[in-house]
Amino acid sequence: MSLNEVHISSLVVHVVPQYLSAIKQQIESFDGAEIYGESAAGKLVVVIETKNQGYITDTIDAINQLEHVLSTALVFHQIENDFEDEVNTAETLDSKLKDEL
Repeated sequence: MSLNEVHISSLVVHVVPQYLSAIKQQIESFDGAEIYGESAAGKLVVVIETKNQGYITDTIDAINQLEHVLSTALVFHQIENDFEDEVNTAETLDSKLKDEL
C-alpha cells in the first residue's frame, strides 16, 4: 500500500424519509464524507475520500448503524496512488523555474 494513495468511494444510503435531514447532518460529520444528492424517498448519494481504506469500511459500518438508516450500499471504490510522482514532478518543475529566475 502506497503512503500517498487516496481512496474515493461512493455509497447509496437509504434513510427513513422523515429523518433525512438529521441523518444528512450525522453523515456530514464524518471526516471526508460529502453528500452529493438526495431524493424525497430518503436516498442519499454519499462520497467518502480518505487516505485509508479501513476508514471507508469503518465509516460505512457506522453509517449503517445510525438509527433510521435502512441500508448502505457501496457503489464505487477507486484508489489513486500516483500522487507522489505528481508531487515530485511539480517540485522539480518549481525548482527549475526558481533556478531560471
